[in-house]
Amino acid sequence: MNPQDYMKIALKEAQKAFNQDEVPIGAVIVDPVDEKVIARAHNLGEHTKDALAHAEVEVMRKACRKLKQNRLWGLDLYVTLEPCTMCAAAASFMRIRKIYYAAEDVKGGAIENGVTFYNSSTCHYRPQTEAGLMADQASDLLKSFFKAKRHEK
Repeated sequence: MNPQDYMKIALKEAQKAFNQDEVPIGAVIVDPVDEKVIARAHNLGEHTKDALAHAEVEVMRKACRKLKQNRLWGLDLYVTLEPCTMCAAAASFMRIRKIYYAAEDVKGGAIENGVTFYNSSTCHYRPQTEAGLMADQASDLLKSFFKAKRHEK
């Protein structure tokens, strides 16, 4: 499989979130050596009433439980939106090898936008990052979700 295939899985997770009236963000943890999907997840904050239930946090927790370890050394994270500060920091603490993200988040992102967390002197581990993989599809899904939300009000 190639990076686009994994991002397609993350987009399917984002669609699940959309269908559950959650902000449509999906994430996947992959072992790049054996090309195995370890875990997949999507935003759950509204249903769990947990503001920390971002797709990235959920997928990293699932992967740790599945692998019975507290770090994700050498694994890759695919996510449909640029991680926020919390999720960027979590990926750093988890020792994610590389983060692939689709759409940039000008308002809330923390990798290329906002605080640019990995450029901070307090960041002790910096995953590799790659932006823009299937960005149009991820962005369209988010725009469609928020447009529908505005029409509800």
